[in-house]
Amino acid sequence: MYLYNSATHKKEEFKTHTPGHVEMYTCGPTVYHFAHIGNLRSYIMEDVLEKFLRYAGYDVNRVMNITDVGHLTSDADEGEDKMLKGAKREHKTVMEIAQFYTDAFFSDCAKLNIKTPDVVQPATGLIDDYIRIVSTLIEKDYAYFAGGNVYFDTSKLDRYYVFNEHKEEDLAVGVREGVEEDTNKRNKNDFVLWFTKSKFEDQALKWDSPWGVGYPGWHIECSGISMKYNGEYLDIHCGGIDNAFPHHTNEIAQSESYLGHPWCPQWFHVHHLNTNDGKMSKSKGEFLTVSLLEEKGYDPLVYRLFCLQSHYRKSLVFSWENLDNAVGTFNKLIQRIAALKPGDGEVDQETMETLKAKFKGALDNDLNTALAVTAVYDVLKAKTNDATKLALLADFDQVLSLDLLAKAEAKRQEMAKAAESKTQGDYTITGEGDPEIDALVMQRYEAKKAKNFAEADCIRDQLKDMGITLVDVPKGVKWSRE
Repeated sequence: MYLYNSATHKKEEFKTHTPGHVEMYTCGPTVYHFAHIGNLRSYIMEDVLEKFLRYAGYDVNRVMNITDVGHLTSDADEGEDKMLKGAKREHKTVMEIAQFYTDAFFSDCAKLNIKTPDVVQPATGLIDDYIRIVSTLIEKDYAYFAGGNVYFDTSKLDRYYVFNEHKEEDLAVGVREGVEEDTNKRNKNDFVLWFTKSKFEDQALKWDSPWGVGYPGWHIECSGISMKYNGEYLDIHCGGIDNAFPHHTNEIAQSESYLGHPWCPQWFHVHHLNTNDGKMSKSKGEFLTVSLLEEKGYDPLVYRLFCLQSHYRKSLVFSWENLDNAVGTFNKLIQRIAALKPGDGEVDQETMETLKAKFKGALDNDLNTALAVTAVYDVLKAKTNDATKLALLADFDQVLSLDLLAKAEAKRQEMAKAAESKTQGDYTITGEGDPEIDALVMQRYEAKKAKNFAEADCIRDQLKDMGITLVDVPKGVKWSRE
């Protein structure tokens, strides 16, 4: 398996510290608001990665944090705590906000078939761990106390910018609008490990520490949680590309300085979901959520397919037109699977292994989910029996998680029910008496009746692929084979 490594800017063979075992960490949500579908694109792709690693035979321990303290509105360690901002917005306590949006996040994940990680740890649960790490960094002269806060001293590192090189002038105060200079810092790129009451006096959550009553910085949380549950050697760290700097850069700095050895060799970053107006953001007013997709009549798994059709290292442009195209693709795919006949012969193991190798090969090549979806169509086109095709689709869906067989079975039952009658009201089907074709024609009628013209066109295209010509007539339709 080869994955692109953000730290080296090239594809590399995936290797683990312990053979056959993967220690995996994924940055979780800051639970001050609903996750938008751009956030969830990262979790979908990380879910595919985890499931494929298991599919390939690895034992995986996946850990994820829940950020419920410390993440400020500016990644430059300035501004208001996002959790406090959410609490003020909704007139609730920080912990009430955290619980509500944590539950909402996992509800969205369930709708998208995203597996819950093996370990989910709220940041507020490991305060003693962060204090211990910060204390050690001070002892090792990697951190200093100034103006009531503890800072990491980036000048102590041989190399700070792991993912991209930055020029000192790019970090100058004033370049980033709204960021005030922190005169306590020795270097512009130093970052806070622990805040005390000397800053952000209205901070709701505070704990005793050797440096005064305060709270941890955002970056120290992920290092502490990963070290507790993944151990000293992490195999792969995942997150959105916007976290590469400064969040992941700071994680590496503090983790390796604390441990005294390399920490994580492989970094997996998912690129942005954009709209026509640019990067998706919660700060732009109304933002796109799974609930909004459902309100507009979209199956959340259509959005999952939409994400799988693109590579995780490419920015993906969201529009309702693009999502409608994914609806047509998904419906047509389910229709084709529903036409397969369960119990049709014995599974052909040779064909099974050949097509599985193609599917695995796509994902072995930097998790190419678009080619993995193409492998599904290769199964449908294969010259083999339906039993083999259904077995392959079930096998692939362990990773893709599109509920292909369950949705196909539901569609099959709809088709069977529709085939019981060739007449509905004044609408009559005239043809050669094939129940499968009659059922599809009736489904097309129902879709048109419901003004779901995209699905109606999808069914017509499917029938055309099957060699069926439709002629709409008054009060019905005639069909014939080409």
